[in-house]
Amino acid sequence: MLIEGLFAAVPTPFYPDQRVYLRKLEANMAHLSRTLLAGMLVLGSTGEAAHLSDEESLQVLQSAAAAAAPEKVLLAGANRESTGETLRLAEAAARFGYDAVVVRTPVYYSGQMTASAILNHFRTVADRSPLPVLLYNIPRCVPYNIPVEVAAELSGHPNIAGIKDSSGELGRIKALVEATRTAPRRTETVTPVFEAVTGRMLNPRKEAAAFVPAGELAGGTALATAPPAPPLKTRTKEVGFQVLTGSTSILLESIQAGASGAILGFAACAPQACQEIYLAWKDHDPRLAAEKQARIAPASQRIVGQLGIAGVKYACDFNGYYGGYARRPLLPLVASQKQEIEALLANIRN
Repeated sequence: MLIEGLFAAVPTPFYPDQRVYLRKLEANMAHLSRTLLAGMLVLGSTGEAAHLSDEESLQVLQSAAAAAAPEKVLLAGANRESTGETLRLAEAAARFGYDAVVVRTPVYYSGQMTASAILNHFRTVADRSPLPVLLYNIPRCVPYNIPVEVAAELSGHPNIAGIKDSSGELGRIKALVEATRTAPRRTETVTPVFEAVTGRMLNPRKEAAAFVPAGELAGGTALATAPPAPPLKTRTKEVGFQVLTGSTSILLESIQAGASGAILGFAACAPQACQEIYLAWKDHDPRLAAEKQARIAPASQRIVGQLGIAGVKYACDFNGYYGGYARRPLLPLVASQKQEIEALLANIRN
């Protein structure tokens, strides 16, 4: 799977009574689908996946996928403490039409997560997952920093497509790109302009045919039907191991170093501002890209890096998406923090 460009890490909305607010999730997915983002990640860290039950996780995956545009690449967080339950979530994501799963290391028995255990976990998931796997490194939430050499070894697996690294360390991004440069390349289906082709583009959902009584058929009444959709034009592209950053503050430097893109919490509330950095780089204008990144760096660092989930959700509310409440035990923002976010986003609107 081609996983290239910018992706929003989508929050999971909740009612004031802490129930999952699926209709607002669907509205956010439809809204994000109208941006220039390459796709969205559902049930990531920003999506509070650790706070959801199995039933809620399935509901979120299904609702989000149904509301997303078919051309957007959909990534699903498949994160459970056991290898078997991780696979169950990956299988569910495949049923709902996702394109790849993002899998972190198990966290509870962190002292026993040796390199051998991590290799076995990811290999077993990748062997059996119906979807390509992205490794997920987020040491600030999981007390394990996937060693570069472990990622390099896993890069040879035919069903491991890449890694999302949220360490925030540019040196590590560069090391991952270099260490996986010789990983086997895969032939992927892409559009004529070398953008990703999703499974939902190849197999669009069809409306159920309406029942027509036999008597009406006998009457010879002509029924108007929509013409069949023209076949999707595609080509192929050779794709290697894909490294994506999870940090807005080093987005430009990461793609300059060879990263294929980024999965960003800040893109959930300010997708256009994030996309402008990537587009300026694509247009070979590094000066403009650097200006665009400097413009949003303070807001991203404060809102995502320090205020966290509640900060991202309030920023979504302020910028025209639905953020709502974080799920307890995460605390809501106080009035002064909300005012600070409003000031930071005053010139970063959608």
